[in-house]
Amino acid sequence: MTNSGNRSASGVSYSRAEEGYFEKRSLKRTAGVAGLWGLGIAAVISGDFSGWNFGLETAGWGGMVIAFVIVVVMYFTMLFSIGEMSAAMPHTGGAYSFARAAMGPWGGFVTGLAETIEYVATTAVIVYFSADYANGITDALFNWTLPNWLWWIVLYIVFIALNTAGAAISFRFATVVAIMSIAILAIFAVTAVFSGAWSTANLFDVAPDPGQSEFLPHGILPILLVLPFAMWFFLGIEELPLAAEEAHNPAKDIPRAGILGMITLVICGAVVLVLNPGVNGSSALAASGEPLLDGFRAILPEGLAAVLSAFALIGLLASLQGIMFAYGRNMYSLSRAGYYPKMLSLTGKRQTPWLALIFGAVIGYIALVIVELTGGAAGSGGAIVLNIAVWGAVLAYILQMASFVILRRKFPTAKRPYVSPTGVWGAVLAGVIAAAIFVGFLLNPPYLPAIVAIAIVYVIMLVGFALFGRHRLVLSPEEEYALSGGLHGDPQLEGYDAMEAELDKK
Repeated sequence: MTNSGNRSASGVSYSRAEEGYFEKRSLKRTAGVAGLWGLGIAAVISGDFSGWNFGLETAGWGGMVIAFVIVVVMYFTMLFSIGEMSAAMPHTGGAYSFARAAMGPWGGFVTGLAETIEYVATTAVIVYFSADYANGITDALFNWTLPNWLWWIVLYIVFIALNTAGAAISFRFATVVAIMSIAILAIFAVTAVFSGAWSTANLFDVAPDPGQSEFLPHGILPILLVLPFAMWFFLGIEELPLAAEEAHNPAKDIPRAGILGMITLVICGAVVLVLNPGVNGSSALAASGEPLLDGFRAILPEGLAAVLSAFALIGLLASLQGIMFAYGRNMYSLSRAGYYPKMLSLTGKRQTPWLALIFGAVIGYIALVIVELTGGAAGSGGAIVLNIAVWGAVLAYILQMASFVILRRKFPTAKRPYVSPTGVWGAVLAGVIAAAIFVGFLLNPPYLPAIVAIAIVYVIMLVGFALFGRHRLVLSPEEEYALSGGLHGDPQLEGYDAMEAELDKK
């Protein structure tokens, strides 16, 4: 970076990008609404295969149903709000971009970092569950298994390779595996309904406390505690704005794909929530690392169940690809603007942020190894990492909904090609629900050590930004939008470095 053109704003300093800076960090527009829908479904669909079931013992099936409805309301109102902001800010930054425009560079960094934690941890959770599924399948079919740590390495390497192969391949793969995953869920639904194994009694087999009902065996409070597990049916659908610079028409297609994706996921989640515990029993399913595989085992011969579960693994791998895409673009956008080391935004010949993908995988793998070595993997390791992911997600959700409310007032004349049908009240409602989920973490002692550890990492990153990062920022499209009051920042129409180009003409 050169020293010419340096400027300061809101306690940070900007340096003019060196020649070729943005060309070395270019993305390729390849996705329409179908590709974006596929990416959104792929990123989330693993939640139907593993993770959600950990809430069954805590709140019972009835508590999980209520939690499911609450998070459905949160995600719809949130997606309406995110759709409006993403249409107005069609660049890769996503949550960081929204908060940067609303709350300045510190708000942007805090929100972007929360989203990094969400997506890196979510990828690690999916790797964790995928290893469980893979060992269950190989044990049933071939009578052999691999150590978890080795599966983790294999999965990370394979999907880094896939995500660095090019955006077109990523979107195409996501769409294909999303459709295949939905087909597997449909097969499970049909076989469960006609197997005769499903019963209402299985749903309500968690023993109630004295004075409590079978529907809410431990009372009302546990509903708050299981909201993170209900979120697992949908966590990741909000990533679509991160594909803005790889979408043909982001202002229209991202809001549309988000709503279509959410409708699809509600149907899939409801089917699993009703049928899987109805076949296996809520109590038995509550500790399973492979609940859908257990569902197939309960209604089909072992060999056939293993074969179908091999296809069920596709659902987890779909999400592994989709969420890895998300953390790669999240890190890319923050790096391109200078909040993270700038080398992480280099894209190479295939125009994919390959260094960011590798860096996020290393962090995720280290987190899994730490959980394993500290004994967290003995029963609840997946749940612990899952809660780290949800911790980052709900913090990002709260900040994004606050950003929506602020931007409605701060940038009243900004172009908004899509307008949220629920407006400010919808954003407030989504933010309040997200805040309630955040409070639920504090009331769930088994996961507090992991949350404290992440909070420490958060503080270290904030100190690093205060001392170093805030003096090395670049006028990326996200920064230009914020500094220009919503007048600049659409790289599809203006190119990159539009504000600097204007200054050169004066």
